[in-house]
Amino acid sequence: MPGFLDDIETLVPALRRYARALTGNADRADDLVQDCLERAIAKQSLWRPIGPVRPWLYRIMINLHRNDHRRRRGSPEPEALELLSVEPASPATQGARLALAETAAALDRLPAEQREALLLVALEGLSYAEAAGALDIPVGTLMSRISRAREALRAMVDGPGPRLRSVK
Repeated sequence: MPGFLDDIETLVPALRRYARALTGNADRADDLVQDCLERAIAKQSLWRPIGPVRPWLYRIMINLHRNDHRRRRGSPEPEALELLSVEPASPATQGARLALAETAAALDRLPAEQREALLLVALEGLSYAEAAGALDIPVGTLMSRISRAREALRAMVDGPGPRLRSVK
């Protein structure tokens, strides 16, 4: 199925970026992408061309990542999340580097389901419908997870904001 393989090939950079964001480790990310591509090609008969192949590949990757995470649960390896795959043309200022590191650490502390949802929409640019399809959840659930993830990130990065109280 040449069209199918061509579609998959064009998505490899996006799959690598998402895998690095999920795993926080370049080697594990490459292994995850390889496993995802291997599974997609082996199971291409299950692909129904009624929509884009991208959400289907993300669903495969997320399921593989969750399975791997369950296997590794006994021996966690804390590592920094690297969001950039390419260095910027000019070095960032110290403040920008600290902000990026702080945001990456906060993103890594989010619950897995919130992080997966946020990364699909914010990093990979999937629509809510595509991301919900990739995660196999309703769109409303996806929107709720993204909202909670953004609020948690805001709280972790900015600290507790001013509290408003009702005055009668």
